[in-house]
Amino acid sequence: MTGDELLWPRYTGPADLSAVETVPLEARGLPASTHDLLVRAARRWPDRTALTVLPDAARWRTPLQYTFAGLLARVHRYANLLHRLGVRRGDAVALMAPNCAELVPATLAAQLAGIAAPLNGSLAPAHLAELLRRSGARIMVAAGPELAPDVWAKIPALAGGLDVVLVLRPTASAGEPAPLPQIDGLLVADLAGLAAVEDASAFTGTPPGPGDLAAFFHTGGTTGTPKLAAHTHRNEVANGWMIAADPQLDGGAVVFAALPLFHVNALLVTLLAPLFKGRQVVWAGPLGYREPALYGEFWKIVEHYRITAMSAVPTVYAVLAQCPVDADITSLRHAMVGASPLPAAVRDSFQARTGAVLVEGYGLTEATCASARSFPGTPRPGAVGQRMPYQRLKAVHPETWEELPAGRTGLLAISGPTVFAGYVTGRDATGRPVLDGLGKLVDGWLDTGDLARVDADGFVHLSGRAKDLIIRGGHNIDPAVVEDALLAHPQVTAAGAVGRPDAHAGEVPVAYVTLAPGADLTEDRLLAWAAEHVPEAAAAPKTVTVLDTLPVTDVGKPYKLALRADATRRALAEALTGIGGGINVDTAVEDGTVTVSVTAAGASEADRAAAGAVLDRYAVPWTWTWARASADAAAVPTGEAAP
Repeated sequence: MTGDELLWPRYTGPADLSAVETVPLEARGLPASTHDLLVRAARRWPDRTALTVLPDAARWRTPLQYTFAGLLARVHRYANLLHRLGVRRGDAVALMAPNCAELVPATLAAQLAGIAAPLNGSLAPAHLAELLRRSGARIMVAAGPELAPDVWAKIPALAGGLDVVLVLRPTASAGEPAPLPQIDGLLVADLAGLAAVEDASAFTGTPPGPGDLAAFFHTGGTTGTPKLAAHTHRNEVANGWMIAADPQLDGGAVVFAALPLFHVNALLVTLLAPLFKGRQVVWAGPLGYREPALYGEFWKIVEHYRITAMSAVPTVYAVLAQCPVDADITSLRHAMVGASPLPAAVRDSFQARTGAVLVEGYGLTEATCASARSFPGTPRPGAVGQRMPYQRLKAVHPETWEELPAGRTGLLAISGPTVFAGYVTGRDATGRPVLDGLGKLVDGWLDTGDLARVDADGFVHLSGRAKDLIIRGGHNIDPAVVEDALLAHPQVTAAGAVGRPDAHAGEVPVAYVTLAPGADLTEDRLLAWAAEHVPEAAAAPKTVTVLDTLPVTDVGKPYKLALRADATRRALAEALTGIGGGINVDTAVEDGTVTVSVTAAGASEADRAAAGAVLDRYAVPWTWTWARASADAAAVPTGEAAP
């Protein structure tokens, strides 16, 4: 068996999984680190284009490009600069910037010299300061005022925890930059300019090994207590290989990337995996999928660069499904989707418009990135994918951790080479990171917090979340930040925040509160209070509903499933307003999940069809119930025609 045959086994369908695993992962010859992965690519394909970075949607025809050899040279310069500034193997380097041409090599350089700690610059300064404290980073690579003024404006509030800020300029920026604002107590300098004199041929420090820490990723976009998940180089290389083993990345594939690099999907799916096979990645401008102008140009970009694969969240595909196809997009064959439930209507509409198959996956930061994948030619309705090679997935009893039989719903657990090293809780006396599983690691198994069943073929069927995270367009929101903001009002006595189904974002946060006797608050005033006090705009609730009491369990604990059921009923009933008479929405909680029943007694077939089209836009299972002319009411699964 040749080296390439050993590295790339046949993996075209679910039946190949067992054959892949007959060869141990350690025998496949994977690179020892993300740096070794890049070195391998630069040696094999030195002059091939590695990165094509668009300045923004309007200037997609004039990108900045790096070859694999050029990318490696820039990574060496940046890493050697970090090394000269004192970064060593256990030291973190923070990176806070929107995507740009310099951020990719800066991220890889931080993993080579020390540990990369990407930050979401839209987080509140207090959250960013806590993440910096836990990471121990004294050096930050940050967007300068030219690239992202809003990000740069937060630097002074973080200066007390930093020694050096290395500034990034916009992609393909022309002319001399304006003098950088200086901040007392900090060295502030242009990254590319300062690194220009460094050696580009090799890293002068000690390179990392498989067990060394590569990155710290914060686990939620908005969390009450920020958590940093620690990845080793072995974690990232193994998961990158699992993703790259997909034959969809063969044959001159070109990958489109627009998710931010503080997200594991951007690093693993659209950077490390393509490195394995020497594939070009076309990166969108700094706003990524959040740039409205991108959608008007998207199909032209696909045609021009012959994009074959992309990765995005369901909200992106929902928008693209409404964009007229004004170019030849026959190159696009692989559209990956994850992070939140995919509504059937979004899938059908996107595939019908583009001819490209939407391929679902499942993963989480604590398992590096991806743990299950689907196969375009072998659909498995209701599943988010089959477990990836060398990962083990099982459903367990949430209290005893006893493994449940195939097909039984329980708490989803993962083991294998992608399970993270633990959360960073601080630094020890020598300054090295202190890691703790914080109850998420049990005998080598990761508690995902998700409820699921795993069938006999290893396909995962999600059925809910054991945790209460609200996932808005792939963005994690801890309900505690919404609840804490509302509870800060002197007239609010209790608060509960949950996700409400949304046709565009998957979920949006909504809140329920109780008030003190005699309180004169209106729901509009509560909304305004929340908008002002919730630390991030994405987490501000869309509605605030006042109740006499919040639901609790028999032992007095908050019962959020009841709130979710109510929020679901309200959202779907509102969406059906105006469709006609005789259509009502009822919700209930069964086996730990919210079920939806739509009563259509007396409604016309046209009204039922219109209602079904609306409901299919939501990632919520539902059933019809209506009165027949000569029989009792009957239930029909979503998508089935009414008799």
